[in-house]
Amino acid sequence: MDFVLESTSFRSYGEIPQRHTCDGEDVSPPLSWRGVPAGTLSFALIVDDPDAPDPAAPQMVWVHWVVYNLPVGLQALPEGASGNLPSPAVGGINDFHVQGWRGPCPPIGRHRYFHKLYALDCVLDPVGEMTKPDLERLMIAHMLAKAELVGTYRRSDQPG
Repeated sequence: MDFVLESTSFRSYGEIPQRHTCDGEDVSPPLSWRGVPAGTLSFALIVDDPDAPDPAAPQMVWVHWVVYNLPVGLQALPEGASGNLPSPAVGGINDFHVQGWRGPCPPIGRHRYFHKLYALDCVLDPVGEMTKPDLERLMIAHMLAKAELVGTYRRSDQPG
């Protein structure tokens, strides 16, 4: 069985509802997964936007959410889970320089938002607050599988 990440809020490459963005309540979307590989001891989640600031001329990958040490028995995160992660999960630091979810808020055009869930063969033991690069360095040798869900968003008042 494949390792799959899904949301009841949007389909793969579908529009992320305004509720999950800076134009709405900015709550994290519900996510669920299945097909967890044998040997998984924890999960890590990274949500980022490779189209920043302009999809026609991207210059960086903007990180919206970093979470690690999601417990192995977990099969889903409900809507708004960013503010109430299950123990022992830890929120890392995003590119807004805060912990937790900060939703899509593209300055121009339609951006893609990659929700990446990693099955890990360990529970991570970080030192200090972790950013996406810190997490990637720490988990690289422990990845068993990766599941990905991509959503898109364009602000109605923006060009492109």
